[in-house]
Amino acid sequence: MALQTLAESPIVAFTILLTVIFTVPPIFEKLRLPGLVGLLVAGVILGENGLKLLNSESDTIKLLSDIGKIYLMFVAGLEIDLEQFRKTKNRSIGFGILTFLVPLIAGILVGRLFNFGWNAAFLIGSLLASHTLLAYPIVSRLGVVTNEAVTVTIGATIFTDTGALLVLAICVGIHGGEFSALSLATLLGGLAIYSVVVLFGFDWAGKEFFRRSGDEQSNQFLFILLALFLASVGAQVIGVEKIVGAFLAGLAVNDVLGRSPVKEKIEFIGSVLFIPCFFVDMGLLINIPAFLKTLSSVWLTVVIVVALIGSKFIAAFLAKLFYRYNTAEMLTMWSLSLPQVAATLAAALVAYQTVNPAGERLINEGVLNSVIVLMLVTAILGPIITSRFATALQVSEADLATDSLSTWWESHETEIEEEQQQFTVVVPIYNPQTQRYLIEMAALLARHESGRIVPLAITKALIQMDDPQLVTALEQSQKRLQLAKEISQEFDVEVSPAIRIDDDAALGISRASRERNANLVVMGWSQTTGFRARLFGSVLDSVFWSAHCPVAVTRLLSSPTTIQRILVPVGDLTRQTIGAVRFAQILADVNQAEVVLLHVSDRKTPPALVEKFTSQLSEIVTKSQLQVKTNIQTIKGDDIARVIIREAQAFDLAVLRSVRYRTAGGLAVSQVTTQILRALKCSIVLLGEPHS
Repeated sequence: MALQTLAESPIVAFTILLTVIFTVPPIFEKLRLPGLVGLLVAGVILGENGLKLLNSESDTIKLLSDIGKIYLMFVAGLEIDLEQFRKTKNRSIGFGILTFLVPLIAGILVGRLFNFGWNAAFLIGSLLASHTLLAYPIVSRLGVVTNEAVTVTIGATIFTDTGALLVLAICVGIHGGEFSALSLATLLGGLAIYSVVVLFGFDWAGKEFFRRSGDEQSNQFLFILLALFLASVGAQVIGVEKIVGAFLAGLAVNDVLGRSPVKEKIEFIGSVLFIPCFFVDMGLLINIPAFLKTLSSVWLTVVIVVALIGSKFIAAFLAKLFYRYNTAEMLTMWSLSLPQVAATLAAALVAYQTVNPAGERLINEGVLNSVIVLMLVTAILGPIITSRFATALQVSEADLATDSLSTWWESHETEIEEEQQQFTVVVPIYNPQTQRYLIEMAALLARHESGRIVPLAITKALIQMDDPQLVTALEQSQKRLQLAKEISQEFDVEVSPAIRIDDDAALGISRASRERNANLVVMGWSQTTGFRARLFGSVLDSVFWSAHCPVAVTRLLSSPTTIQRILVPVGDLTRQTIGAVRFAQILADVNQAEVVLLHVSDRKTPPALVEKFTSQLSEIVTKSQLQVKTNIQTIKGDDIARVIIREAQAFDLAVLRSVRYRTAGGLAVSQVTTQILRALKCSIVLLGEPHS
């Protein structure tokens, strides 16, 4: 009794939730299970059928779960790549229709088979019709996102999620009471007008606000949150479920946010707090004893899972026939469209909580449990199949040809005449102890390209320009720039020192590099700051986001002039990877050094595919105009980070890419990159492309 009384306290319930979110997911991830599975299990254990420490009917759980539910749909809208959708709009719509209609029909048949009414049967069909791009990080890591089959599947998400939410809105409306053709037309008309207002109105308002607010990230963050909740409330006003509004709000501000630091903060808050609360609440609703006692519920679950897997396969197979994709592309499309997480779970909970005047739920507990099992099965199965078959995909030869012939940091400013351009490297300097190696690195690159370097000192702005503190800071900056000039003269390279007074160091760097039409920014990171902290740090994030050119973040343990062996891990053949190879080759050409391109392949990857990858990489290397000793090394291994760390022991420098993957719950820095940065004992260059 004492425990139950204590658990009724909102603070205690919130503390329990935070403890679960903090401790449970990492444990399950070590067991190679998704962290969200752990949250569901924790909900079952702590709920009414377990320790009774949490109650799904409490105001605290209801509020946090509701916010998590709309946040989940908001993030689902944010994560849809509109740029990819525009590239293959027609085929994305075509596959979207297939992978929506076939599972919808399968779900309706399942519902009727188990004696559900037509409304509930349609709702079950809509739950199967959407999909979550849970395996996006896998295709991103493999570098096959630009493959047409992958792009089409990503684009189809807009159609499936929107369609599923539309069916949900209609089914909820029908279940709520008397429903006629007129009320249906009114609902659809209101939804159409509301959708236009949100999609175009919020997009316009967001762009205007961001333009006027400049770099005030806190206000931008609040504006996006306000847009989310306004859209959710607006949906309820017109009689539509709030998750529809949340999804549309995500689509609306998608273009506004791009990949800005504000977007990362928005997704971060959701992924670490609100969305996990939603999954714990789903666990609280699971009644395992009742589920196991009812044989029909077990059969319903089996049939729903089989229907989903089979119908998604049929849709992918039809897409293969219509668009003439190969088997690997078909299986990748199938596996990418399998996971049922975001829209499926949110819609299922809404349907379960929808009660008509007679007290009947739209779907019963058996369907809700079946959907949760479906989520678990597909969340595990989808990524496994993707990792198995996506390795056989390749980007088009045309893309490779374009990438391999282009210089990564070449200027694309068509309005500037070619002869007026000069290769420019901007070097922000703030630490005299690491300044020499940074300047040396920039000078070597600039000299090779017959360019110049711009040592840049950022001085924090004060309200009064004659403030003694500002005067002192400017004097210190002048001293650092003088030292930078002396170092640069040793390399016989043109130097243009610059001081910038700015409120924001990161934006000061980006603005100065834009003003000088820089081709590259070379930065250092402090020895006293952990790599992970630097990766998440606001300065580096903001420079990556706002810079118009590539950024090289360095940890140099010795002079760049002494570098003789350079390691470049190569996991894919994207433009960014080729840029890393180009960077290493220029540095090697200066020092007459050797470059080793290391490709770590999965043990299950067929030898023929590894050989094809190696030959394509070799072709890219041979097209380079630089006569640099470049070797390609392939190693089979399951732990990519461990292999790279082991091989890097024999090298002076490792050139890595800063890769970030979007996930269903937010954004995560590549775990491989993080592990490597923490363990490498040699010098490091971490390359980031603009907007990475």
